[in-house]
Amino acid sequence: MTVTDILTGIALVLVIEGLVYALAPSLVERMLEALRQMPLETRRTLGLVTIITGVLLLWIARRFGG
Repeated sequence: MTVTDILTGIALVLVIEGLVYALAPSLVERMLEALRQMPLETRRTLGLVTIITGVLLLWIARRFGG
């Protein structure tokens, strides 16, 4: 993994996040409200599942992506 790979990944996250804020700001507000209503432990579990999914996708991309 190179610095270019890391910067590319961060750039893609920023582009996708920016698109969501630009194209669906009311959806973002509803999602934030849903997060506020969610118990802390549920948010923590959701975060851990997201991390595991991301690491798994990175592993698959590195292992089988060429």
